[in-house]
Amino acid sequence: MKLDQPERFQVEASSYGTTEEVCPAASLIYFDFPARAGMAPVRITWYEGGLMPPRPAELEAGRSRGDNGILFIGTKGAILGEGWGRSPRLIPETKMQAYRRPPKTLPRVAGHHRNWLDACKGRGRPSTPFDYAGPLTEFVLMGNVALRSGKKLDFEWKTLRIANIPEANQFLKPNYREGRSL
Repeated sequence: MKLDQPERFQVEASSYGTTEEVCPAASLIYFDFPARAGMAPVRITWYEGGLMPPRPAELEAGRSRGDNGILFIGTKGAILGEGWGRSPRLIPETKMQAYRRPPKTLPRVAGHHRNWLDACKGRGRPSTPFDYAGPLTEFVLMGNVALRSGKKLDFEWKTLRIANIPEANQFLKPNYREGRSL
């Protein structure tokens, strides 16, 4: 989807049960990415704490969507997967039955912990190296910044700054106690 470090993206969040000391009991976060490389803008929505998207129209009556997982909605259909992205399936099931899988081209790993340890020992590359995992982590953590600020944020990736709400930048780096630093 080519979402890696656009010049700018927006993030907006709402939550229930948040305090300065604890994470929310439930939250809803929107990540809005601009058009890029000939692709249309995209919105990623994070539901948490029991909040869920509307039931997809493509999902057959009587079929469970589970209590957690991942839902991709595209222009040609929808894919529903269990928690951690396991067992992704086209919906409705008739589309899944008609689908012909492409040949496997990506290397398979024996689990992300084993893959990481093997890469540390010089046995191959990690399946999610820092140049991929770092920007992904930055983008997801911006949801926390939006939760803490309570505002819709315009994040500039090149400068690692929030352009429209300067006071929200205080959440980007830790404030250390006097005499402490990293």
